[in-house]
Amino acid sequence: MPLVETLPVGAGTAQWQAWGTVARIVVTDPAALDDARELVEAELAAVDAACSRFRPGSELSVACRAGGRPVTVSPLLADLVAAALEAARQTAGDVDPTVGAALCGLGYDRDFAAITGRQVAPAVRIFTAPDWRAVRLHDLSLTVPDGVLLDLGATAKAAAADRAAARVALRMGVGVLVALGGDIATAGPAPEGGWRVLVQDRPGDPRCTVHLPAGAALATSSTAGRTWGRPGELLHHILDPRTGQPAESVWRTVSVAAFSCLRANTLSTAAIVRGQAAPNLLHGVPARLVTGDLDVLRLGGWPA
Repeated sequence: MPLVETLPVGAGTAQWQAWGTVARIVVTDPAALDDARELVEAELAAVDAACSRFRPGSELSVACRAGGRPVTVSPLLADLVAAALEAARQTAGDVDPTVGAALCGLGYDRDFAAITGRQVAPAVRIFTAPDWRAVRLHDLSLTVPDGVLLDLGATAKAAAADRAAARVALRMGVGVLVALGGDIATAGPAPEGGWRVLVQDRPGDPRCTVHLPAGAALATSSTAGRTWGRPGELLHHILDPRTGQPAESVWRTVSVAAFSCLRANTLSTAAIVRGQAAPNLLHGVPARLVTGDLDVLRLGGWPA
């Protein structure tokens, strides 16, 4: 996953476990670190309460159990669902939030940290759940078709990074980088020379360093990072919505830079699903794609 390679002079940083991954914050003023971390933790807690599919009491879980009846939701969940539906629209359904039941059927039915090492047998299933166009959101009224389990994992983590960074910059008046696993968002003034980020998914993978300007974001989607199952039959968490099965691993990782982490993650996830057609999707977008053989393809001005 991408990491801040060299901290800006005088910066402060903290990291902790959240959502089965590492959360990290870097601020340009170390005196603001404690308060900034508190703001980020509060934002993550609010997003988790709104849309975790692993918590029976989350707003999203309640809406999914409503039997197809409309449920009034918070502005936060409405924003997160709207973001997921817009990502589906932008990618012609490659990033589809209605794959929750398929993920559960494949064994990803709890927080990822709790399934690591589980010996889950891959299953062959016919995936018949309605696609994203069957979900209805009108203002704060959300209707999830009966039997459909929404999973906002492809967009909510990136949106949370964007929201948390913006909140810290606004409240604390500092430059800030928020990283949630492979999703990085920045806000406020950047350090001199930009945010220096090392892009490398796993030890031994190709690596490079990029400099993100103020307000830029970076997302990396991987078919190697979040895996589970039997040796030789490992599954990964990025599903092809058309089959309900893990997307073909044409790309080991796809990294995309944009001016929102939500946009970057939408494109990197869709690129994994598109497989060989990913370069067409990413035309003109700064992106770095790594094959299973660890060859690197750079697009859209990504630095060599």
